[in-house]
Amino acid sequence: MTSRSSRVTARPSSEGRAVARTQTLLKGQNGIGTVRRTVLPGGLRIVTETLPSVRSATFGIWANVGSRDETPTLGGTTHYLEHLLFKGTGKRSALDISSAIDAVGGEMNAFTAKEYTCYYARVLDTDLPLAIDVVCDMLTGSLIREEDVDAERGVILEEIAMTEDDPGDCVHDLFAHTMYGDTPLGRPVLGTVDTINALGADRIRRFYKKHYDPTRLVVAAAGNVDHNKVVRQVRAAFEKAGALTRTDAEPVGPRGGSKHIRTAGRVDMVSRKTEQAHVVLGMPGLARTDDRRWALGVLNTALGGGMSSRLFQEVREKRGLAYSVYSYTSGFADTGLFGVYAGCRPSQVHDVLRICRDELDKVASDGLTDEEIRRAVGQLSGSTVLGLEDTGAIMNRIGKSELCWGDQMSVDEMLGRIAAVTPDEVREVARDVLAQRPSLAVIGPLKEKQAARLDEAVA
Repeated sequence: MTSRSSRVTARPSSEGRAVARTQTLLKGQNGIGTVRRTVLPGGLRIVTETLPSVRSATFGIWANVGSRDETPTLGGTTHYLEHLLFKGTGKRSALDISSAIDAVGGEMNAFTAKEYTCYYARVLDTDLPLAIDVVCDMLTGSLIREEDVDAERGVILEEIAMTEDDPGDCVHDLFAHTMYGDTPLGRPVLGTVDTINALGADRIRRFYKKHYDPTRLVVAAAGNVDHNKVVRQVRAAFEKAGALTRTDAEPVGPRGGSKHIRTAGRVDMVSRKTEQAHVVLGMPGLARTDDRRWALGVLNTALGGGMSSRLFQEVREKRGLAYSVYSYTSGFADTGLFGVYAGCRPSQVHDVLRICRDELDKVASDGLTDEEIRRAVGQLSGSTVLGLEDTGAIMNRIGKSELCWGDQMSVDEMLGRIAAVTPDEVREVARDVLAQRPSLAVIGPLKEKQAARLDEAVA
């Protein structure tokens, strides 16, 4: 059980350095599950969640930059930069970085999304100082040499090719383009072959300098960690790198909104010789700050979130038309997506789309039953807790929460919000979201007559 606390303390340095501000955001029992935040002079935020009963710790740094921050000519720069930060610093070579974590049995990785990037290492609690030193060094001391940019270009191009070879993955990029067109949210995180080939070290360095300022970073650590020790180690690492020189700087707040082109009734198809046709049928969803997101989560779970969901039962269990069928939501700072994915034989694509569209229309007009909602609430509650059973998942939760919301919500609060969702709220959000005219993305070997009929699914 955790409770909220708003106590703020200023921690002056014995060396006369500028003051850091520390706040206990969530107070756990006997220190377990306590979440604390410190804002360093220079605008760097550090959040930790303490779990004394585990023997591991995960340390991560979140950057408030993603592919939606790129211009068309910079497509893929954020992800390219993610790779390059592993290529060496003034202190360590690429081999030094990887071998340092490997030598203690840890794991280190990173990921890039449309609105943020994260670098992390998971280690034994006794090796946390090493993880802090390595990851902070990567974020503050990357060299981004021309030869590393050229060498990594081939790796990025292979990753793009690998994605293209997986139509079940590629169709989601196609659907984003179907919904948002040639806008930052509609373009792929990886960039394209043309944009990657055009990028040079100078442009990537400028991007790095602009977006990796401490005011745009969040440091997060979870596990058997001591908040004050983490703060001291992180501060020392950033100060040594000369990254905290602006002592009056304040953190950049959560990302704001902007205008987006959202389409309705659009169909995008890529003809490809695959064994299955891969389809995503969907419409605009909700922004991640929308209070209705809890009701939408329940709706999504009941409609296509598990083996008992409507779509799974109707498409797979009753008719055997697809092996994989599910619904999903994606929430951004100012908009969102709701989609239904299915992979099926090309000859069955119209039957699958008709059933999916029929179910969306039924739920939009008639809603879900109370039993479906009750079951979805239980499923969503259980999966939420089970998804936070390791320090990596907890680090992700507190780091993303600080970066995207500027606040923390305890697991108990999250479960309370899910449990408080009413059938009327689910039916209302179903009418608001599912009654919109959908758009469709398809990848597969459809014949000309089949392709000509795809408009039927979005009519």
